[in-house]
Amino acid sequence: MTYRISLMSVCFALLVFAAACGGTREPASPLETFKTYTKALKQKDLTVVKRLLTEESIKMYEQEARAQGVTVDDVVSRDSLISQGQTTVEFRNEAIDGERATIEVKNTFGQWDTIPFVFEGGEWKIDMKGHSERLIREIEEQNRKQIEDAINQGRPDPMDPLQQPAGLPTPDQPY
Repeated sequence: MTYRISLMSVCFALLVFAAACGGTREPASPLETFKTYTKALKQKDLTVVKRLLTEESIKMYEQEARAQGVTVDDVVSRDSLISQGQTTVEFRNEAIDGERATIEVKNTFGQWDTIPFVFEGGEWKIDMKGHSERLIREIEEQNRKQIEDAINQGRPDPMDPLQQPAGLPTPDQPY
């Protein structure tokens, strides 16, 4: 009986010691996650790249791959945040707000792109779906402005009496 209690005490002590040694490690920051992502891309390690993406991003890539009849790896490698020939990556302005974060990354055209991150499963993950949705919104807004400019080009301003065609009353004149 004493042997059994001693053995259980030793096992319990080892268990406590192992738990204390393991501890909880701090998750990689969004910036560290992005650095790991760029390194994995350069090494063509798509397994690591996919592990750094949100679940929603992976689902988006799976749908895209099915629609195009290609593999998810093909889509992931084609839709990367850095180009194949890019040797340096500049980043700035890491901002964390609760379970969301962003980093600005300079693209190959010299412009700063905002890359969104989501804290998911105890880790910071790159939100490629959110990035794609933001790019689509920006393009749609730019197109809307161009259409409005084209429609309004040459149209007289109803509030400018100098632009009113002859014979038509201005807004401040009665009919």
